[in-house]
Amino acid sequence: MTDEVDAALVVRSDPTPGVARITLNRPRQRNAQNVRLLYELDAAFVSAVRDDGVRCILLDAAGEDFSAGHDLKGGFADTAEFLRGRQAASMNGGFDEPGAAGLYAVEQEAYFELVKRIRNLPKPTIAVVQGRCIAGGLMLAWACDLILAADDATFMDPVVTFGMPGVEWFAHPYELGIRKAKQHLFTADGWSAQEAHAFGMVNEVFPGDMLANAALEMACKIATKPMFALKLVKEAINRVADAPGLTGSIEAYLPLHHLAHQHNFRLHGVSMDPTHVPPMARMRRTPAVES
Repeated sequence: MTDEVDAALVVRSDPTPGVARITLNRPRQRNAQNVRLLYELDAAFVSAVRDDGVRCILLDAAGEDFSAGHDLKGGFADTAEFLRGRQAASMNGGFDEPGAAGLYAVEQEAYFELVKRIRNLPKPTIAVVQGRCIAGGLMLAWACDLILAADDATFMDPVVTFGMPGVEWFAHPYELGIRKAKQHLFTADGWSAQEAHAFGMVNEVFPGDMLANAALEMACKIATKPMFALKLVKEAINRVADAPGLTGSIEAYLPLHHLAHQHNFRLHGVSMDPTHVPPMARMRRTPAVES
């Protein structure tokens, strides 16, 4: 699979009745997420949700890694250019407003609302994670209902190194627990699939060559259940999670995330602190730059 201008960055397939597979398709870029990929991903999820034959959705990735995170090469300017004049997925606008206003609108739309839409889909979703899952990759995996991981998968949110307190979808305390969230954000260290399973972040861990089949088997099992019951189970559990403040906590975090961008703009003229090198050497392979 290639990443040519006219190539799909997200591919949908239907491996078996009742199951849709949505695949991140930038393997050469280790599935780093540019804004085009994020909107293609949103469109693929909408298509699967509106397909009455689909009862469960798999999210996986081509190549060695699930996702090296957000592709920062174009920065906010390219993202704002992409958003200009298109139908926003949320109620946000004002992407060209001066100062913090335009940048905040861009972050809300592209890096927050699209993830929130995945989390609230009315059908069960399973993230299938191999290789590295870094920062923005965590956001996509965490938005899914279940996470299955290869036994050599690794996870990381290293953006404190760039002067940021964490990625936009700040679910770390819920996914890792309070103490471990602080540890891994303070140090920018990664954690293994086995540790993620112990945290309760990952449902099951499989050998890499068994992961795809295990995920499909679980999706097929889920797909045999009554669709309306699945929808209600998901809604009920999400409501319970929100009751003590999951969504409120995540939404309360976003202004702090954006404040860090503004701080770095004032100090360095760019959105992230360029004076530190991320500790990527601690991971198995060198990932793409991420925020």
